Amino acid sequence: MSTLAQLAAVYGQLSLLAFGGANAVIPEMQRQVVDVHHWMTGHEFAALYALAQAAPGPNMMVVSLVGWQVGGILGALVTTLSVAVPSSTLTLVVSGVWFRFKDAPWRKAMQAGLQPVTAGLIMASAGLLIESTTVDWTAAAVTVVTACLFIFTKLHPMLILAAAAVAGAIGLAG
Repeated sequence: MSTLAQLAAVYGQLSLLAFGGANAVIPEMQRQVVDVHHWMTGHEFAALYALAQAAPGPNMMVVSLVGWQVGGILGALVTTLSVAVPSSTLTLVVSGVWFRFKDAPWRKAMQAGLQPVTAGLIMASAGLLIESTTVDWTAAAVTVVTACLFIFTKLHPMLILAAAAVAGAIGLAG
């Protein structure tokens, strides 16, 4: 199977699992890209994820960046379409039923059950990325301080990310 077909298969499957957006499937995306297909290292994947989060636009930009890294412009197009088309089609098909039963007890129960699943998937994503990028104690310290700033302050996220990048660069150079 060609690399583009493999990208389409991986991202088509991820599309149908992405409750809560692309961030919810980051651990599986990283596993497929790094461990299963060996298209890049964990550190390269984490760098692409960081770039996607820092850039303006949708949080699924990491999908296109991985495709670009693996297969150039065609890879970016394949991954983007593969992650967008299946879930969008499913949403279109199911949305009529979902809206029709907006007050049904089963729908409310399903939504309540999916909320912790989504939160858990996103926390797993954070844990995986922390594990991939924490190469020494200085990187761990930068991660902990950055997370605390995000959680306990109202500083602008870009200021926190810029400070973390500077601290990380100083830590790597030192």
